[in-house]
Amino acid sequence: MVMLSKSSPRVTTLDDIFEYLYEEISNLHLAPGDKISEAEIATKFGVSRQPVRDAFRRLENLDLLLIRPQRATVVKRFSIREIEKSRFVRQSIEKEVLLRAAQNCDAEGGRLLDAEIEAQTILVKDKNFDAFGELDYAFHKTLCQIAKADFAFDVIMQEKSKVDRLCLLSLSKEDRLPDLVADHKRIAEAVKINDAQAAIDEGMFHLARLNETITHIYEKNANYFDG
Repeated sequence: MVMLSKSSPRVTTLDDIFEYLYEEISNLHLAPGDKISEAEIATKFGVSRQPVRDAFRRLENLDLLLIRPQRATVVKRFSIREIEKSRFVRQSIEKEVLLRAAQNCDAEGGRLLDAEIEAQTILVKDKNFDAFGELDYAFHKTLCQIAKADFAFDVIMQEKSKVDRLCLLSLSKEDRLPDLVADHKRIAEAVKINDAQAAIDEGMFHLARLNETITHIYEKNANYFDG
């Protein structure tokens, strides 16, 4: 998170503002439907409105902000239709990545996957749950590298970012993360033995865990959703 100091003003970049707001939205410190003021953010960072406006546009492109002319900008609420669309796109790409990863995985690829799973296992054992997101991204990036489809990673992460906030509203990290790591381990094992169908099946099972989560969250927090 960007730390601000009244006694040590500094030039703030667009990336600083974007990363601060992205973290606030992703961690639900700014909840779906919350208003966000361009002027207040500019004052907070001691900058003109232009870099804030640019950061807002970048967040809008990630489907995290709703910018409305002559009306307050708000943190975008969840849309069931958009979630379904995002998950469809991600599932389609993940299937191809897992297929190619299983076809191309060699000893070096297996070593990389083993290292990823070991890091995740240690993290859960140490109950360092807040760091899981970074390792989750690294695991999917490694799969794309093994698949010789590095270009797919950006698309996967773009779609993933649209539902990451939902994950924070689901079961506690203590309950959820061991299951996610177990999923990753099964995916990795299938890829390592070049079993494409098993890798795809395990990957789709992993992604399907969000189905029950979405239903549960909608029932408890309907105001976080459009309509």
